[in-house]
Formats: sequence, structure tokens, C-alpha cells
Amino acid sequence: MGKTLDTVLLFALPASGKSEVRTYLDGLSAETCESEMHLGATLQLDDYPYVHFMHRIDDELQARGQSYVFFKGPTRPFIDNFEWGTLVHLLNEDYANLLAGRTFEVPSAAQLLFDRLDEAHAKVGLPRALGDVPYRVRQDVADALETECRRHLDELNRTNRQDRRGRTIVIEAARGGPNGAAFPLTPPHGYQYAMSVLSEAILDRASILYVWVTPEESRRKNIERGRPDGQGSILFHSVPMEVMLGEYGCDDMEYLIRQSDRPDTIKVEKIVERDGRFETRTWWIPVGRFDNRQDLTSFVRDDRSAWKPQDVEALHQGLAGALGTLARLGS
Repeated sequence: MGKTLDTVLLFALPASGKSEVRTYLDGLSAETCESEMHLGATLQLDDYPYVHFMHRIDDELQARGQSYVFFKGPTRPFIDNFEWGTLVHLLNEDYANLLAGRTFEVPSAAQLLFDRLDEAHAKVGLPRALGDVPYRVRQDVADALETECRRHLDELNRTNRQDRRGRTIVIEAARGGPNGAAFPLTPPHGYQYAMSVLSEAILDRASILYVWVTPEESRRKNIERGRPDGQGSILFHSVPMEVMLGEYGCDDMEYLIRQSDRPDTIKVEKIVERDGRFETRTWWIPVGRFDNRQDLTSFVRDDRSAWKPQDVEALHQGLAGALGTLARLGS
């Protein structure tokens, strides 16, 4: 049966098939996941909901005569690219809460999210995003977002209440750099930066399942999947084209694999504190590449009754091969 993976970082460009992979794996039996995919029942974390909430906060602020605090505009990039680090710190916190089985019962899920965003900003040296927003405006925005924020918090709480034994944590994220950029990508772009910000707890347990598509295919599928009402959905949201070209025009996964001194890994070096002193720790994180350049995943967005057996088989075998690589490297 082989090794069961502890924590899988599900990485790729937008619209590459990450969310479809999650959906497909979610539908497999426990026996199949364990024996063929080396996965326990999955507990899933994702940074996309935080991007969505940042947009929602900006929209509600603008409606009240305030300036945007996260984005340059509703279809434009971040005001400060170190928001990519903000997102990683939020994932670190979600992961730590999951490992500890920590849940939150608070009067306002929106206010909790606002506090978390401000604290994550401070960790990357950004000003507290909501620090200068007048109290009454902040309260109005919180009221407008409370239902959505409560739903997200309830989902995190449900995840954190699960028994961790025998389960695999899947963390989904997309990173990249400007179209035509040279390597190594300049921080805070790319996976090299993201991996340097991930917590030691994640790096100690992680493998990477990388869904491999070209930037051109990523842009095509991003347009294809988008629905006007789908921005809060993992399957049907669409990334604005300025962002696709400026933030996801390339990615550095292949470059990092080539640079590593161990096959099928990426090398991560991180300065950590130990007993009041700082030292450099090194990890070699296994990488399994699922080749989706010929689009093996889009059918998952259709009703399950319409899935063709040959499509299911191609997806299943591709994932089993990539995850089998991770199980072998991690053993």
C-alpha cells in the first residue's frame, strides 16, 4: 500500500486544474485514495478565499467613499506585491490551528478576519490594511460581509474538529511572475518566495503536487471557466487578464527543480530562530508533476453523470503516477 502522504502542497498556475483535482480526489473512496493515491481522507486549506475577501472588503469600502486598501482596482493587481506573503502567513495560521484542533467562537467572523489580515500584514512589513478605516465604516463593512465570513469560519472550524490521524492535509495555492520575467523571480513573486515564508511545521511535513500547464493554457482555461456569479467559487472564478499577465505570466517551479541538488525536489533555505539565535535550515521538498498540458481535468466541472470513462482513467492514472512519486521520495 505504501506511504500515506501527510501534507500536500497543491501548486499550479490559475485554471490549471488544481480545484478539479481536489474535487476528483474528494469523490474517491477512502480505500482507493489510500492504496492508489497514497492519501488519507483529505483536510483542505486554500488561500483563494482570502483573495476573494480582500476584493469584497475593497468593494464595500469603495461603496462607502473609502479608498481601496488591497488592490489597485476591482480587476487589477495588489497595491503592494507583498500581499503574496500575507496570504502565506494566513495559510501558516490555518495550518497551525488545524494541527492544534483549534476552533473559534466569536461574535463577528468578519471582525476576526479583519484582525487576521492586519496581523498578517504586520508580519510582512505592510501597514495594517484596516488601521485607518473609521470605526463606523469598518463596522458597516463587517456587517455586509458577516454572512460570507461566518460561512468560511464555520468551514475552518469543521475542518479543525476532524481527527487528524490517517488524514492528508492539502494546501492549494497559485504563484507566478510577470510574463517574460527572468529567473530567479524577484521576491515576492514565485514559489521560491512562497516556500521561504511557509512555516517550519508545513515544510517538515510537505510534498508538492504540481499541476503542469503552460501559461498560455492557463490563460485560455481561466477565460473558459469564468462565470459572472462564480468569483466566490473554487471551480468557476476567473482571474483578470492584467493579473494573469503580470502575476502569472510564468512560474518558477521547473527552474527550482532544475536548481535543486537532489532530483525531483526543490531546495528551500530558511532562516529560523533557535534559542534566541538565528540559523539556516534546509529542506528538500519532493515534487510530483501531474502533466495537464493536454487538459485532463476540465471535464470534472461537468455533472458527474456526463463524465466519460476514458477521461476519468486518464486523470486517475496521471494523478496516481505523480502522487506515487511523492510517496516514493518521502519514504
